[in-house]
Amino acid sequence: MKIDAPKIPEELTERKFTDVFYEEDPEFEMCIVTDSEFVNEALERLRLYKTVIKNCNFKDTDFSRIDLNDVRFENCNLSNANLGNASMNRVEFLNCKLLGSSLTESYIGNTRFRESILSMVTFGNSKLEKVIFDNAELQSADLFDCKLKKVEFLSCNIDGASFEETPLKGIDISSSNFDSLIVSIENLKGCIVSSTQAIQFASLIGLKIRQ
Repeated sequence: MKIDAPKIPEELTERKFTDVFYEEDPEFEMCIVTDSEFVNEALERLRLYKTVIKNCNFKDTDFSRIDLNDVRFENCNLSNANLGNASMNRVEFLNCKLLGSSLTESYIGNTRFRESILSMVTFGNSKLEKVIFDNAELQSADLFDCKLKKVEFLSCNIDGASFEETPLKGIDISSSNFDSLIVSIENLKGCIVSSTQAIQFASLIGLKIRQ
């Protein structure tokens, strides 16, 4: 599946993340922010446009209602960050850590999570459209009551993930691995799985397969 990549110009202005405190509106546009520490802070309604964020630490920070357009995060730590009610379009998370973060009630479109840790992330009540999880860790992630449209899980670890109340029709998890999933049989209809996974699901519902 092809998704729209971030549209980021080659010429970017170098900024420190703490510069945002001196702005009338919390916003970065056409910037590159590197090696910033912004831990256990609160900054609602932050807007990032055409911006690159590299090697930054945002652990335990409240970024609720964040607005991201044409943004790339590289090697950033967003563990336990609050990104609830976010709006994302054309965003990339590359080698990032989002362990235990909240992305509830968000719109996530044209977004790629590549080689990133999203274990125990909560996506509840969010809409994901044209999203690729690429070689990502999603152990015990919570996707309760989400709307998934053109979402791919490529070589991911989705063990223990919860898809309660989330239809998986047309969603391909065949290249990903898990020992168990939380999903109803009704919502599993139309999900694309491997033959090995089909046997796993059969055993989960109590079927006995005769070889």
